[in-house]
Amino acid sequence: MTAAVDPDRHVPVLLDEVLHALAINPGEVHVDGTFGAGGYSSAMARKGAKVFAFDRDPDAIREGEALAAEKGITLIAGEFSRMEQLLADRGITSVSGVTLDIGVSSMQLDRPERGFSFQADGPLTMTMSQSGMSAADFLNNAPEQEIADVLYRYGEEPRSRRVARAIVEARPLERTGQLASVVRRALGHKPHDKKDPATRTFQAIRIHVNRELEELERGLEAAEAMLEEGGRLAVVTFHSLEDRIVKQFLRQRSGGEGAGSRHLPERKAAAAPTFHKPAKAVRPGEVELARNPRARSATLRSAVRTSAAIPSRQSSSRSPRP
Repeated sequence: MTAAVDPDRHVPVLLDEVLHALAINPGEVHVDGTFGAGGYSSAMARKGAKVFAFDRDPDAIREGEALAAEKGITLIAGEFSRMEQLLADRGITSVSGVTLDIGVSSMQLDRPERGFSFQADGPLTMTMSQSGMSAADFLNNAPEQEIADVLYRYGEEPRSRRVARAIVEARPLERTGQLASVVRRALGHKPHDKKDPATRTFQAIRIHVNRELEELERGLEAAEAMLEEGGRLAVVTFHSLEDRIVKQFLRQRSGGEGAGSRHLPERKAAAAPTFHKPAKAVRPGEVELARNPRARSATLRSAVRTSAAIPSRQSSSRSPRP
């Protein structure tokens, strides 16, 4: 059994900036969309918030139980996109703040047995919930064109067809080391390259297997529905695809853009803004980057909920699948 991560040593990205955006008042109800190692939740609880924290990773739930009990945090197993129903089940119909920390966690990356990273060899799984289709299932069964589409769309891999062809020719793939070697051979890899050529492929497959962008879309809508007037939304993303969705959502919901995007449901231009104009995006400073190099791609976007009612929502399940 893996040891729990100590939240005092595992400082989440942009913590001070997130807390500033949340402006927590003691007694308020706040949601932490991804509990992880408990860093955000613990900091929110120290500010006096009553915290409801979600995580779809069974490891995070199991290992976080003692910390949650100590800090008075309510830990909920499930996706943050389901916060409306899961909170309603507990008698909560509105909250003062929602924080969403998007993507893979350090806990997941640092454990080879989870299969998220090529830094150490492990089973080719990559599933956050530890259930459903694994990375190996997808790569060993999907048509070559579908694999290429996933790599291009979610990894922005310019040579996606070459990589997909190499993957199909190398089947079956069962280990992260195997996949990384296949991609490196297909694209060419020099020891002194700043970025491993396998990075984009691993990102793309992880996003696809876990339906991360759809989860983000639905999570933003759920947060919009749960936040009371004056409630604060803070979202930390780690790559351009995520950030683009959040930026578009906040522009649209604050009245700054009438047209919809392919990721978000369309809304009538006349609808009253449900968020005030978003705060300027925040990125890590030099001190934080020196402490945590993984923070280099992080972006925080935040906004405050207005009193406007939400127009009838359409399902965001129309998000395109490769």
